[in-house]
Amino acid sequence: MGIFNSEDQAQILHAISLAENRTSGEIRIAVEKRVKGTAMERAAYFFNKLGMHKTSLQNGVLIYLAVEDHAFAIIGDQGIHRQVGSDFWEETKALMLPHFRAGNMAEGLVAGVEHVGEQLKELFPAADGDINELPDEIFYGK
Repeated sequence: MGIFNSEDQAQILHAISLAENRTSGEIRIAVEKRVKGTAMERAAYFFNKLGMHKTSLQNGVLIYLAVEDHAFAIIGDQGIHRQVGSDFWEETKALMLPHFRAGNMAEGLVAGVEHVGEQLKELFPAADGDINELPDEIFYGK
């Protein structure tokens, strides 16, 4: 899709890997050029499509980005959302937004992943035998 070069993609995947090594939570990123509907509707669509709701502790988080429309959303499963509430997602978006406005999409995603990862680490620390329940790679929509 050509949104991220190999260095940017590696930086994002590294941030996901580091975050997930400290938690039982799962973080995924879905990217497409244009949003169909609202960013939150698309985030919910990809959340379900990618099986984010199937994690054992309901602690999956999806960050959605529509590059050409300058739209993004974050959605967390019930296990994490119950504990952090809506303010946490808005706070995370506020950390990401300055990077996006400056045209640094990868840095914005990394900032979001790191912030979410810290919260997941506190609420859902990694335990012996934790497995990576979902792939880490960026999902590119059409």
